Amino acid sequence: MKKVKDNSPLRDALALMFPSLKQAFFFSLFVNALVLAPSAYMMEVYDRVVNSRSHITLLMLTILVVGAYALLEAMEWVRRQVMHDAGIELDKGLRERVFSAIFSARLLNLPVGGAQALRDLKTIREFLPSQVLLAFVDAPFALLILVLIFFMSPALGWFAVAGALAQFAIGIVNERRIREPLMAANRGSIITQNYADGVIRNAQVIESMGMLGDIHKRWIGRQREFLVQQAVASDYGGTNAALSKLVQSLLGSLLLGMGCWLTLKGELHGSGMIVASILGGRVLAPLVQIIGSWRQVESTMESFNRLEVLLKEFPITAKGMALPAPTGYLSVEGVIAGAPRSPVQILKGVTFRVAPGGSLAIVGPSASGKTTLARLLVGIWPAMQGKVRLDGNDIYQWDKEELGQHVGYLPQNVELFEGSIAENVARFGEPDIEKVREACRMVALNDFIEQLPKGYDTQIGDDGSFLSGGERQRVALARALYGMPKFVVLDEPNSSLDEAGDAALLNAVKLLRSKGTTVIVMTHRLNILGAIEHMLVLVDGQVQRFGTCQEVLTALQSPPQASQTSNK
Repeated sequence: MKKVKDNSPLRDALALMFPSLKQAFFFSLFVNALVLAPSAYMMEVYDRVVNSRSHITLLMLTILVVGAYALLEAMEWVRRQVMHDAGIELDKGLRERVFSAIFSARLLNLPVGGAQALRDLKTIREFLPSQVLLAFVDAPFALLILVLIFFMSPALGWFAVAGALAQFAIGIVNERRIREPLMAANRGSIITQNYADGVIRNAQVIESMGMLGDIHKRWIGRQREFLVQQAVASDYGGTNAALSKLVQSLLGSLLLGMGCWLTLKGELHGSGMIVASILGGRVLAPLVQIIGSWRQVESTMESFNRLEVLLKEFPITAKGMALPAPTGYLSVEGVIAGAPRSPVQILKGVTFRVAPGGSLAIVGPSASGKTTLARLLVGIWPAMQGKVRLDGNDIYQWDKEELGQHVGYLPQNVELFEGSIAENVARFGEPDIEKVREACRMVALNDFIEQLPKGYDTQIGDDGSFLSGGERQRVALARALYGMPKFVVLDEPNSSLDEAGDAALLNAVKLLRSKGTTVIVMTHRLNILGAIEHMLVLVDGQVQRFGTCQEVLTALQSPPQASQTSNK
């Protein structure tokens, strides 16, 4: 599969939100106009009602301002709903991309392949209808209010400008002071959460060996570091938010005082000083909201940057031309490989071939590269050099959704999923109960399942927690054999099996061979060799022996030829 170049998928997705932002801006025009209704009401009451002493005029003005308030709240609700819908659309457009990117990163054992990316998407989605974003939308309208103040009095206008500049300066200082500690706090939060998740996953080991006290101390230490940074950011943010509100309150009162002075001089009407005070507060309101919520802005920016890096690093893949079903011919050609993104070579020039319907046992000491080779054989990891081909096609590039039904894989660390036995065996597709039963019979699991109250519909819990180690391995083995695939790779398939399980595995491999399936087994236990045709000895990432099982075993059991020396 070829990767499709995408300069900035997240920015492209946000660009699609521009029509919603325009709608929100349109409604903001009315919102900010209606915000002036109380000021207009006050001016009319002072200038018209007080002088005319007309109760009817007061009643009508009051009805109008109540209607304006109701319309204001309706408009506020509409624009928030517009941005909320935009957030939902953004989530719909990106969630599959984000999940695929997480999955791809996880396959390569990269730290970005975790649930944090989904939390980042949630943060961005929730930022769109937030009050702080709407404050950014309202900011341009503050300039219109400033123009109104200038119309009332240039002196009041310049005074309001001074207040706005002071707020802007506070915002700049706030951003510079809060950025570093907040970023450190966010990083610490992620590290602490990941550590806690790991502790919870290994609760049984921790409890059995009395490790909880020391583990808890380590977690507390990491939690304390994160909380210290968060406290610093909160202190800076709180101080600046308080200072920002102080400037807003001072500006309102000072504008009132200045308006009173101008009124005494005869340069302003009596109600003008009160209206100017209210309008001055409205000029600074968006800035106050933004500064007070700057932690949310910074968190969203961090989420945006992390998510953008992830989506750029793991772009969408384009499906190649459909390929015919494989027959099982495996060709490994000079493979040099290691863990993804690591320069360390684990496999060093591995070459071998297995014919369709053939079988191969790969043996060797620990850390010889067997599990790495297994991951390459099923196309999970790429090779640094060389190719792994199935029927002549690069298996790493093969569309796994197309190839998957023809491949069976049992990893060394068994992984099951919450659901029923039938769902796990059928790989969470629509279960074909006959194929499920056949796969379970092949691994001698059917008697155990039929004794369960719900049989194949029995729920096995998260990661198969309701099953024993041997039962989990047999379910995973049945999943690998479901549908009689053409190519099967088993990594230590008998590590948790008893004698009956070993016998069932031996019979299963024989049955697979009789059906024309190519079987590759990584193993330490040689009793499975009775069902295997060829054997490969892997030592330090290199092929030391390759041939029929009898040939290799004979070569390994033969004592090394004694060197002849002569003394003269």
